[in-house]
Amino acid sequence: MANKINEEKASISVGRVMTCVLGMIVSREREIRNFIKTKYYKIIGQFGDENSYFKAEWKVNEKSKFFELSLLYNETGFKSIEKAKDFIISLKGKEGIITELKKSKQKENAPLLFNLAEIQNECTKRFKIKPDETLEIIQTLYEKKLVTYPRTDARVLSTAVAKEISKNLNGLAKGYKDEEVQGYIKKMIGEKYPTNNLTKTKYVNDSKITDHYAIIPTGQGYENYEKLTQLQKQIYKLIVKRFLAIFYPPAEYNKIQVTINVENETFYANGKVCINQGYLEVAKQNDKKIEKISTENEKNVEKEDDSNLEILKKLKKGQKINVKNYEVKEAETSPPTRYNSGSIILAMENAGKLIEDEELREQIKGAGIGTSATRGGIIEKLEKIKYIDINKKTQIITPTNKGEIIYDIVNYSMPDMLNPKLTASWEKGLDMVAKKEIKPEIFMNKLENYINSKFNKLVVKM
Repeated sequence: MANKINEEKASISVGRVMTCVLGMIVSREREIRNFIKTKYYKIIGQFGDENSYFKAEWKVNEKSKFFELSLLYNETGFKSIEKAKDFIISLKGKEGIITELKKSKQKENAPLLFNLAEIQNECTKRFKIKPDETLEIIQTLYEKKLVTYPRTDARVLSTAVAKEISKNLNGLAKGYKDEEVQGYIKKMIGEKYPTNNLTKTKYVNDSKITDHYAIIPTGQGYENYEKLTQLQKQIYKLIVKRFLAIFYPPAEYNKIQVTINVENETFYANGKVCINQGYLEVAKQNDKKIEKISTENEKNVEKEDDSNLEILKKLKKGQKINVKNYEVKEAETSPPTRYNSGSIILAMENAGKLIEDEELREQIKGAGIGTSATRGGIIEKLEKIKYIDINKKTQIITPTNKGEIIYDIVNYSMPDMLNPKLTASWEKGLDMVAKKEIKPEIFMNKLENYINSKFNKLVVKM
C-alpha cells in the first residue's frame, strides 16, 4: 500500500464511524465516475392559440398506444428522437379535450427549528463554511448567552420551555437592534399572531427530546452582540429568523392540475401560485417570489409572468382545446451529486441517507452515525489524515487516492465496517443501554460475538 500512495511507510486509521463515512464518500464518488449519461426525448404540447397558450407534458398511461413498449426510455420520454418525432406527426391535426381539472388550496407550515446537523448543513450552503466552524460559532453565541445549547439532535422544544417562550420573544423585541427582525416582531404584535398555544403545535414534543431541545435565541446576551464578527451575527440572525417563523401563519398556495387527452394520449400541466406568504416572509432570503407553472415532471419551472397560470384558471372540464404545436425536448439522466461538508452531516444523521425533503427527514429520523457533537470532528479528521479533500470555496468533498485505497482494503477484509446501517444499529444499541431499555451485558455480548465472527473470517482470508 505504501508504494501506491508514494509513502515510505503507511498505517491505516480505521474506526467504527470514520471508516463508514469514508465508505459513503468513496461509494458516491465511484457512482459519479461510473455514471453514463443517457439521453431521452420528452414531448411538450402547446395548447391554445397564438396569443394565449400554455405548455403541458406528455406521459404514457394504459390507454396510450405506447403503453409498455420498448420504444420508451421511461414514462415521459422516448429512447430516440426519431420515434418522438413520429409520435408528434401521429397527433397532428387532432383536437385536445380537458378531461380533468383540479383546483386546490395548499398550506405549508414553517420548518422545524434548528438542531446542530440542520444548521451545519444550512451554513455550509449559505456561507460555504465547514461544520466544525459552524459549531465553533454557535458555541461562542452560547457562551455569550445569545442562544441555547448547540450540541443537540432535537428540532423541537419541550413543553416547559414552550410555556415560557414569551420571555425569549420579549428579550428579542427589546434587545436585538436589527431593523428587519424588529419588523417581523412588530407584525407579529400588530396581527396578533398567537404565541401562547405553541404546546399544541408540531414544534413542541417532549418525546423527541433527549438531553437538549432545539437551538433558539435566548433573548439575552445583547451586551455581547457588538463584539461579534459579521459571520457570527449572520448565523445568529439565521437562528432568530427560523425561531420567529414558527409563530407566523402557514404559507398558502392555489394549485391547478390539468389533464388533456389527445387521441388517448395524455398531457399534464400544473400551476401553483402563492396567495399568502405567511412564514415565507420571515424565511425568504431576499429573493423575488414569482408565480410558477410546471409540467408534470418539471415542478417549479419559473416564468416571468402569471399569464400561463391565468389561462389554466379559465379552463373547464370537458372543454375542447386547440393544439398550437408540439415540440421534442431533449433530456438526460443526471449522476448523483457529491456530498459537501454540510450534506454529509445530514446523511450521517440519517444513517447514510441524504434525504433532501425536510419533512420526510424528520419522519424517518432514527439512529444515525456518530452524534451531534462528534460528526463535524470526524469529517475534519478524515481531511487531516488525507483520506478526503474538501474544496475551500464550495465545500464539496472528494476522496483522495489514499482514501480510496483504504476503502478497498477495508472492503476486501471487513466490508461490514463500510455499512452505515450496521454502524447506526450500534449507535441505537448504545442509546438503548443509556436509556436502560436493555442491559449493558446483552449489548456487549452481541457486539463481542459479532467482532469474533468477523475476526475469524479475516484470519482465514489473510
